[in-house]
Amino acid sequence: MTETKHAPDVLDAPGAPDIHDTPDILEDAPATDDRDPAQILTAMVDHVLALAATWTAWDGRPVPADDRIYTPHKAIRRVADHMVDHLAEMEARLVGEETQPDHWHASATTTEADLAPFTEADLDEARSRLTRLAKIWANRLEALRPDQLDKSPGTGWTFRQLAFHLEGSAYYADSVGDLAADGASASPPGRTPKS
Repeated sequence: MTETKHAPDVLDAPGAPDIHDTPDILEDAPATDDRDPAQILTAMVDHVLALAATWTAWDGRPVPADDRIYTPHKAIRRVADHMVDHLAEMEARLVGEETQPDHWHASATTTEADLAPFTEADLDEARSRLTRLAKIWANRLEALRPDQLDKSPGTGWTFRQLAFHLEGSAYYADSVGDLAADGASASPPGRTPKS
């Protein structure tokens, strides 16, 4: 099933402009602070996995959030895809290559796989996938010099800004919520995705 409206996160919409080519999106760069960018990503993944640990109680009803719907599988897919997308961007920029345009269907599309029950085996897979992605990100960020974090090569947000931007990926998991209480679909979150 495909939803027709776009969520507020312009970077998540199919056919959305590449942030590296669009000056107005560059002006909307994520705010940063003195937190360790590697820790931001690992904390985000820890938060997502803590919520995911409750999703085996999901009743199968998609959860509306803003003008999209979310399910446990869709939330995991979006977090992983977002991390992979910006990791590929960072790696390309570090070696002086053009970034590859993304063709994700993002959260505008809810696939049949997104609607499947979320089992203990799915939780184990999510833990393995997201923990490894967070470790790859942390290793890469920790290997960069401060000037590479804040004056990153190529066109686009700095690598520090990318890490802070990815912190907003928790939105997808927050949209499904904590299902430990009653096993029913959670209420929509009170916040919007960070762009």
